[in-house]
Amino acid sequence: MIQATNLGYPRIGKKRELKHALEQFWAGKLSEAALQEQAASLRKEHWFLQQRLGLHHIPSNDFSLYDQVLDTIALVGAVPERYHWNGERVDLHTYFAMARGIQQTQASDEDIPAMEMTKWFDTNYHYLVPEFSANQTFRLASTKPIDEFVEAKALGIQTRPVLLGPISFLLLGKTHQPDMHPLSLLERLLPVYEEVLKALADAGAEWIQIDEPCLALDLEEDVLASVQRAYTRLSAVSSSLRLLLATYFGELGAALPVALHLPVAAVHLDLVRAPEQFEQALAVAPSPLILSLGVVDGRNVWRTDFDRALTLIEQGIQAIGAERLLIGPSCSLLHVPADLTLETHIDEEHKQWLAFAQQKLEEIVLLTSASNEGRAAIAEPLEANRRAFQRRRQSSNVHKAAVAQRLEALRGQDTRRKTPFAERRKLQQDQLKLPILPTTTIGSFPQTSEVRAARAAYKRGQMEKAVYEDFLRREIARTIRIQEEIGLDVLVHGEFERTDMVEYFGEQLGGFLLTQHGWVQSYGSRCVRPPIIAGDITRPGPMTIRWSQFAQALTPRPVKGMLTGPVTILQWSFVRDDQPRSETCSQLALVLYDEVLDLEAAGIRVIQIDEPALREGLPLRRANWQTYLHWAVNCFRLAASGVRDETQIHTHMCYAEFEDILEAVGAMDADVISIEASRSQLELLNAFVTYHYPNEIGPGMYDIHSPRIPSQQECEEILDKILRVLPREQVWVNPDCGLKTRKWEEIQPALTNLVAAVQTVRAKTGRQ
Repeated sequence: MIQATNLGYPRIGKKRELKHALEQFWAGKLSEAALQEQAASLRKEHWFLQQRLGLHHIPSNDFSLYDQVLDTIALVGAVPERYHWNGERVDLHTYFAMARGIQQTQASDEDIPAMEMTKWFDTNYHYLVPEFSANQTFRLASTKPIDEFVEAKALGIQTRPVLLGPISFLLLGKTHQPDMHPLSLLERLLPVYEEVLKALADAGAEWIQIDEPCLALDLEEDVLASVQRAYTRLSAVSSSLRLLLATYFGELGAALPVALHLPVAAVHLDLVRAPEQFEQALAVAPSPLILSLGVVDGRNVWRTDFDRALTLIEQGIQAIGAERLLIGPSCSLLHVPADLTLETHIDEEHKQWLAFAQQKLEEIVLLTSASNEGRAAIAEPLEANRRAFQRRRQSSNVHKAAVAQRLEALRGQDTRRKTPFAERRKLQQDQLKLPILPTTTIGSFPQTSEVRAARAAYKRGQMEKAVYEDFLRREIARTIRIQEEIGLDVLVHGEFERTDMVEYFGEQLGGFLLTQHGWVQSYGSRCVRPPIIAGDITRPGPMTIRWSQFAQALTPRPVKGMLTGPVTILQWSFVRDDQPRSETCSQLALVLYDEVLDLEAAGIRVIQIDEPALREGLPLRRANWQTYLHWAVNCFRLAASGVRDETQIHTHMCYAEFEDILEAVGAMDADVISIEASRSQLELLNAFVTYHYPNEIGPGMYDIHSPRIPSQQECEEILDKILRVLPREQVWVNPDCGLKTRKWEEIQPALTNLVAAVQTVRAKTGRQ
């Protein structure tokens, strides 16, 4: 009999209960015991839900107070020395210090930056990057996987604990010794994993899920040999344990036969991203290996095509038998919202096409029933599924002839600025008259409780539009005044009218759906509510002109018009799955092209088109990079191509490894790029030693995702480090990301110190 399974469930709660508890704890308003109690309540709710729906394999240890990689850092005691860990159990203070850093206070001299954070493969989830050294040691420093298994068992639920695998854990980390490969630490790490597996077996675990998403990357033969060595050892820990090796996010390529011949009980395959690997898997999978089929999309919100999924499952049954198959999502459901039934504002036509985490589990159970009992067992939902897909293919809400015609009319020259950067730069300098090392911020300023309360009241109809807009004017005017007093050269209006840099545009563009409770975790307590691209994209009218124009009228200094780029809107939305992503991105570029021209006509001289997601959209396999980069870069260039030479185009990128795509970043031809570099201790600068970036650049000076405030001296030292690599005429000075998540009492001194550092450096050079 085929069994229904799940790889992981969203942690944050249907109404972001975990987010609120964490932020209360960090603010000192909630005790550690109360935080843990609320976390346990969420876990209990999620386990009982999955049991009630009829899953045979329910995960545990898929919950986290911050991040599953950070949990693994704590599990194996890989705490960097700067956090002064005592070497026993990793307590919550140390855990959150690694995630958020420690700010120097009157009561403490500690001033410790957070660990580096970057994107989890090609998703919009962020993980904490493990740090390894040549003398690295590991030890069991947390019992979280065992504790949560026992917790579920006490509730009467037998779960399958989830661990991040040792290969992926090491490959996701960084070493600061140039000749050291992280996998050289494997023999030191494996005893800790063996200890965890033995403890789980002793606690009564029958199955263990070990996630190895790195198997979907390009891997050398020596890495695959390490995989074989590791799982040969782990499989020998206990004869009572059955290991499920979970892979996802893409096809395994050369790693597929290796994975299928490991001494494990089951291997999970992502058959949404990579259905083409299934035929080979069926041909080479040895008996009695079980295959877990990821046929329900764990990364997007669309209903599963039951006929397509059942065809794959039936192929598996015919090849290896039903008793050797599991049915589940393609990956953890961490990446989708919790429950579609909470969405009361989405019309029924669109709603029939959607599925959130709970609905995806219901689909898995239905597909399992149909596979075990025949399609007739789900005749009614199967027919409803077919009708929904047919309506979507024919819906006028999805397909717009005018949009298709405009795309067809595009030509190659539509993706290029009129003149080269060197000529544009002179015209922009004449117009903007900026000093050497110009200072700016990335765009947003604090979304205070007052800002959020006013916006919520307005949306609920409890605040009149005129009152709300008067509030926004006061916030913008105050922010412009503060920036002038600090001494910044290029200002921003603060984005107080925007909930999120993608959602805001989704609210104003045709072809998008907005949710009320469609929250997903980005990192820690940071949750986003991605819009859903459901159809062809149109722009009913200008989106940003009014507030940009108002802000510019308040000051003689340039105020940036702020837009989110086409690739980022694409990447940070739930994207329609019925056409190529490149086509949807081109539609976005065209509506942004129109907005850019309207900003320029309104007198905005500097326009920032943010593309923080360019790198995360990169395919996992290097062989596919060039195709993606070609259309992604062209979409950005299309959005910016219509302006005059005098108009300065900025872009911003953050929290990803950019070194290997710098040529593509340069090809975007933005006049100025600001780029995150602070959490990696400015490692990005090393790439500019060999690659001459053609335009102007602002490496992020300090980490805005940590509450710590950099001193003036620290800013001077960082700027000095930057100027050893980049010529001062090319450098802009800015924080590494937007400031919406910070408090005014944090950012005002931080920006004051940053500007003072720049003024000191300018004075040394005699150039202002």
